[in-house]
Amino acid sequence: MYPEGTLGIQFQVRLADNFSMTDCNSSTRLIGYVRVSTNEQAESGLSLDAQRERLAAYCTGLDAELVRIEADNGISGKIAPDRRPGLARALAAVRWGEADGIAVLKLDRLGRSTKDLLDLMEDAQRDGWRLISISEALDTRTAVGEFTATILAGLAQMERRLIGERTSEAMEQLARECRVRSGRIPFGFRSEAHPASVTAVAGDRSRLVKHEVEQRILRQMFRLRAEGLGARRIARSLNATDCVNPRNQRCWTPSAVAKIVATAARRVSREAA
Repeated sequence: MYPEGTLGIQFQVRLADNFSMTDCNSSTRLIGYVRVSTNEQAESGLSLDAQRERLAAYCTGLDAELVRIEADNGISGKIAPDRRPGLARALAAVRWGEADGIAVLKLDRLGRSTKDLLDLMEDAQRDGWRLISISEALDTRTAVGEFTATILAGLAQMERRLIGERTSEAMEQLARECRVRSGRIPFGFRSEAHPASVTAVAGDRSRLVKHEVEQRILRQMFRLRAEGLGARRIARSLNATDCVNPRNQRCWTPSAVAKIVATAARRVSREAA
């Protein structure tokens, strides 16, 4: 059943009259495709070996020929199909008639983008090959299977967007609370837990504390900006006073100044809201 969990949806597909898993036979040749993007997936039961075993068992049970299994290890489903070596080889095999279709354990192994999945289904329909997902019990050769795949792909993308929105909201909340988020620590601040580091340490969500040297430079930048100077002239002014960037000990560049001022301005805006 797919998807479950955060969407609160249990999508069940019954295809008794329209799709039979015994449609495959000894004359059906399938290319298996397996993919994992992270170690977490491997630990959650979606390892490459686990997927290979399920595909092999599926083909054995239906007396279909498993030509071979192509794999993409450590590659995100966000990457376009033709840029994934394993999937590109599988697609080339069915397009050249080496196999009758591609079989996957779950639809999301093919991709996380609705557009990519719909494009693959369109290719399968146009070129006459099958796209089979075992867990969702669907076969794009049938009208119901094609419709089901479209719905499932849409739900998968919705869940991904919901996760992205929640992550963004969580990061915004951390910013409002003046806590470490990720990446580089904002200029003018340091992590309370790791004051010597200018990059965020994994898992650190401690409060940001002011760094006096950088705060003085930041105030000077805003004073010059208030006088009407742009990033180029601010950088020139700082360099003229031998004020180097304390993070890399180099002269100031307009791009560095512009980025720091913009980030600081957003922070002031959040605090004022």
